[in-house]
Amino acid sequence: MLTLFHQPLCPHSRYVRLILGEYGIAARLVEERFWERREEFLLLNPAAELPVLVAEGEPPIPGAGIVAEYIEETHHAENSEDRLLPPQPGRRVEVRRLAHWFNDKFHAEVSGPLVNERVFKRHMTQEQGGGPPDTEALRAARHNIRYHLAYIGWLVQTRDWLAGNRLTLADLAAAAHLSAVDYLGEVPWNADEATKNWYARVKSRPSFRTILADTLAGLPPSRTYANLDF
Repeated sequence: MLTLFHQPLCPHSRYVRLILGEYGIAARLVEERFWERREEFLLLNPAAELPVLVAEGEPPIPGAGIVAEYIEETHHAENSEDRLLPPQPGRRVEVRRLAHWFNDKFHAEVSGPLVNERVFKRHMTQEQGGGPPDTEALRAARHNIRYHLAYIGWLVQTRDWLAGNRLTLADLAAAAHLSAVDYLGEVPWNADEATKNWYARVKSRPSFRTILADTLAGLPPSRTYANLDF
């Protein structure tokens, strides 16, 4: 049995949960308050960052990108066309490029600040970086999300999915980060209809069910968060 150390609204953790869900891989979920820097957790990942996947007999696997590659290397699908990372090297480049875009750029500019300021800081002490939300960081994230939505919309108007003609890690990365922002009611869905329609397709997949069932004490999801047709 795999064990995934995560936080429910951590976008990178959600990315891994979606990958596991798409492949039908069971994992025990352990919520980790990473800001507390528990000694036991630091032994798993000295960077004190989520997610971390633990597989029996293997060293801890830290970081969403590394976990995604590990699952691709160790999970054997009957049909190569069913994989989230396609077999062709050129197509893999595009999938990895877009997964990196959302796991790094989108996270730095949008989902990271929104989740950190509105969720994680509520549980941190001042010494851990807690305190009232940084209104300037929130303002910047709300501004930045619009060009990311426009980029997604442009991609899905020229392709069936973000990286090509089928669902890949790129779609799951984008959807994971958007889902965390959507939980907070921070996605202006009326800004791009193509992006909205693409996200509706992704969040209708069975792998999304546990994500849409997440609720945080004292912070309920937005009104349309779990509504498959908005």
